[in-house]
Amino acid sequence: MRWEFGRRSTNVEDRRGSRISAPVVGGGIGAVILSVIVALLGGDPSVIWEQQPSDRPYSQSPQTQRSANSDRMADFVSVVLADTEDTWSSLFQQQGRTYREPTLVLYSDAVESACGFTRSAVGPFYCPSDQKLYIDLSFYEDLKNRYQAPGDFAQAYVIAHEVGHHVQNLMGISQQVRSLQRQADQVEANQLSVRQELQADCFAGVWAYHADRSRQILETGDIEEALNAASSIGDDRLQSQARGYVIPESFTHGSSDQRVRWFKRGIQTGNPEQCNTFTATNL
Repeated sequence: MRWEFGRRSTNVEDRRGSRISAPVVGGGIGAVILSVIVALLGGDPSVIWEQQPSDRPYSQSPQTQRSANSDRMADFVSVVLADTEDTWSSLFQQQGRTYREPTLVLYSDAVESACGFTRSAVGPFYCPSDQKLYIDLSFYEDLKNRYQAPGDFAQAYVIAHEVGHHVQNLMGISQQVRSLQRQADQVEANQLSVRQELQADCFAGVWAYHADRSRQILETGDIEEALNAASSIGDDRLQSQARGYVIPESFTHGSSDQRVRWFKRGIQTGNPEQCNTFTATNL
């Protein structure tokens, strides 16, 4: 991916090394299982936040040094964020709307957001309450080693997916989904979550389509990297690895095939209107 000469975003908030004190989520095997389940791309931190905390404080130790690789990754995500800003600002303008740029927060180990206290095990996430994206850059090591999805464009896909959730928030889609989920049973609520996540995948593809045509960012193999990342974090693959079996009714993000299919639709059409997963009869 050609990114080194790209514009850097001014909407990056670096909290790496800061100290925070917050309650610790209750331990035990239940918490371990939940950590596995929510360690998905774009995981919903609410499954952690809604648990009752214990009284033990958690403190994040300050970091006095950062590796050159970590700083390079911070520079990289700043460029990707700027590119999503340019793409979505243009698309919103075409619709007569104004795109409100989100802030990307870099943190280490744990973070406090308007959505609550969250550990990095949750993975990258978007908080609609403060319109910020949160990422611990160590996730990219997991993406490469644990999920077998290396490559800079796979890493860019992670940011673009979370920005997709921001777009949903600006469009009012996220609020509609939350409203419907409150009236639904668990299976129906999970299905709504799947549709929301797949739409964010499609929006990530829309960004890639326009970014490449406007700024020629893609290199040979980049699309394959993103497709591999989408496939690697499908619910079916993650559940199979964690449990040895799959429960489709519990999916919250979509299967590997579904995530690949909707990212492809976005990158092939470049049209956000083609990303309406909520009316699709076949996900």
